[in-house]
This record gives sequence, structure tokens and C-alpha cells, in this order.
Amino acid sequence: MKNYQLKLILAFFIIGSIVIIGLGAFFIWQYNLVGTKAYITIMVALAILALICIAMAIFTVKKIIEPMSRMLKGTVLYNDIDFSKKSNNEIKNMVSDLRNKLVEANSQKRQTDTILKHMTDGVIAFDMKGKVTYINPAAISMLELKESDKTFDKIFSKYEDINMEKIIYLENWTSSETKIDTESGSSINLFFVPFKDEINRPTGVMVVIQDITEHVKLDDMRKEFVADVSHELKTPLTSIKGFSETLLEGDCDKETEKHFLGIINDNAERMEKLVQDLLILSRYDNKINKNKITEFNLGELTKKCSEKFEIEVLKRNQNMECFVTADVPPVQADKDGIERVIINIISNSVKYTPDGGKISIYVGYVHNDAYIKIKDSGIGIPKDDLDKIFERFYRVDKARSRQLGGTGLGLSIAKEIIEQNNGSIDVKSTLGKGTEVVIRIPVKK
Repeated sequence: MKNYQLKLILAFFIIGSIVIIGLGAFFIWQYNLVGTKAYITIMVALAILALICIAMAIFTVKKIIEPMSRMLKGTVLYNDIDFSKKSNNEIKNMVSDLRNKLVEANSQKRQTDTILKHMTDGVIAFDMKGKVTYINPAAISMLELKESDKTFDKIFSKYEDINMEKIIYLENWTSSETKIDTESGSSINLFFVPFKDEINRPTGVMVVIQDITEHVKLDDMRKEFVADVSHELKTPLTSIKGFSETLLEGDCDKETEKHFLGIINDNAERMEKLVQDLLILSRYDNKINKNKITEFNLGELTKKCSEKFEIEVLKRNQNMECFVTADVPPVQADKDGIERVIINIISNSVKYTPDGGKISIYVGYVHNDAYIKIKDSGIGIPKDDLDKIFERFYRVDKARSRQLGGTGLGLSIAKEIIEQNNGSIDVKSTLGKGTEVVIRIPVKK
């Protein structure tokens, strides 16, 4: 487009001059104008024409030529092409090609917008003034933003050590990743990335937002689990070490030695049971426990499990009854695992039901599921603890659980076994009135 402005002015002026001279000659001939008057008339007309030509040329260049020039320069494909040497068909083909590329670019932009809109991670883009240029719904939800939160400072001013200037200009010396906690208790990870133009100048900042609440909870649970295991192992180890050191001193009579050895044996058995339960949980967690799926009668299995507690029930003068309330179809599941669950639940009912209490066991069938309902009149579980009883090492009454020989892993193992057999386990309880546990297992189709 070089020198187009001068060329346009010259073209307009030449054409106008020819028109004015022609018209001047016509009027001179028509009205018999001679001498100075005719000359002045033509000169004034030419001056007016020159001004009009300059104005038209400037308007054409500003409104038509320069925009086209910028558009063509922005396209690598057509850069530095001399259009004056191209035929009309070639120019039409180039324009058609350019139109197709613009359509493709718009399509890619829409695809990108759709992806960002439906991402589970939040994305916010800011310009150099800190104004939001793009934000997706996930970011609004995670950061709990209001409609007025449209700048970097308004969004991040409540969090310490988040500064836009440091992110842009000190990206090589400062951390671009930050963890924050929102007012609702969620844990959010922010990753700041400055974006730059073609000459490596910063033009803004993009923030990628990830909700890591579940990861934090799992990490806390892992730490708590390690602490619980350490505590559970430390208690019997301390007891074993203390009594064994006393025995090694040799100052005890036979009766005391026997008593101390009994305590050492009890603690060793407790540790052995704890380690076995941990190994079982580990196998289920890592999916390396091979379930032996067999077809069996759930009613018969439940009755056999309840019979194993007859002696203990008689000692405590408890009343235990087992009823099969319907014609239950066979189930297909890991029989050994289901038996372990039933024994665990019945054992808990016997342990936590006072002497003279009642334990009722029902086996039935409803909605393609066989179920076992174990109901007791025991001490019950507080409402606040019901949601936590399947957590590992969680005990409602820790002192009593240890006294009765529990590891705090029984219900966790039961839940893992039932879920891996496509079933479910639910607990209802009222403090001081008893507990009801319902186990559901799909029947054979």
C-alpha cells in the first residue's frame, strides 16, 4: 500500500482537472467569458477540486486502504504480495482462502471456549491492568466470586503473598503455585502463568485453579491412619516390654510369672490380630484379595454364624434369635468374606448388649437383594458418631473397645468386603436403645 495516498490524490486531481477545464471551456464559449474572469474562474475551481481530492484521498486511505493493509500484513500467507500484479481470479482465490481460514479460526475459538467453559478446573485471564479478560464457571464456583469481582486485587486481595507484579516480573525467582483455603473450607491450588507477546513482553496473567479438597482430606486421613497404627502398636509393645523386663530381673514367684506371661500373651495376640486386620485391609485396598465367588444360601450361612455365639450368649443371659422371613434365592458372592462380615456384626451386638439383652437376626429378600438385619438392645451409638464408624481405628468408646479386644478395623473391613461384593451396609442407632445393621447382597440373576 506504499504511496497509495499520493497516487489517489493525483488520480482524483487529474480527472477533476479534465472535467473542470472541459466545463470551463463550455461556459466560456456559452457565456462569452474572456480574459481575467475566465482565468480566475478556472483557477478557483481547480483549487476547490484539489481540496476535495485531498479530503477524499485521506478518507479512502484511512477507512479502506489501511484496514485492508493491516489485515493482509497479519496473514503470513499473503504478506509482501504485490496485488497489483495479480489477476482478478487470483485475488478472488486469495480472498476465498482467507475467508476459509477466518472461519476455521472462529471454529477453533468456539471449541476452545467450550472446553474452558466445561472444564472442572477453573481458569481466569487478566490483562496488565489486572482486569479479568476471561473467566470460566468453574473458577467462579471454586473461588465463590461475586459479580463485582472483576479485577486481580478484588479476587486475591484477601489472600496473603499473592501479588500480580511479583508473578509477572519475578516469575523466575518466586513460586508460581499457591495453596489457599476458601471461606467454605475448601482447599484450592492456584497456578499462575504470565503470558507474553511475540517479542516476549508480558501482556497478562493466567490462573489455573484446582480443587484439592479431597486430596487434602485423603492426606490427612493417611497421616491420621499412620498415627493410629503407631499408637495401637505402641500400647501392647510397651506392656510386653515392661512385663518381660520385670521377668528378666528374676524377682517374681511362679504365680506372678504366670500372670505376667498371660498379660504378655494377651498383648501379643492383640498385636497379631491388628497386623492381620491391617494386611486384610491392604489386600482389599490394592485389589489383590482374590474373592472366591460361589453360590450359597444366605439364610443357612447366617444361622451357622449365629450358632458360634451360643455359649457366650448363654453366659451373658442374652436372648438371640435368627429368622429367615422369606424364600431367599441363592446369592453369588465371596462366601468366606460374607461370613467374616456376619460374624463381625453379631460379635459387636453381643459385646455391646448388656447382660439379659436381646439380639434379633432376620434374613429376607426384597427388590432383587437378599438382606440380613441384625438388631440389638445394646448401648447404641451417638448420632454424631454414626457417619464415622466405618473409618479405620474409629471407636465410639475407645477404652471399652480395647478392653473387649477390638482393633477398630472390623467395620472398615466389613464395608470393604460388602462393597467388593456389590452390596451395601447401613447402620441405624439410638443412644441407649440399641443398634440395627442391614446388609444387602444382590441375589443370583
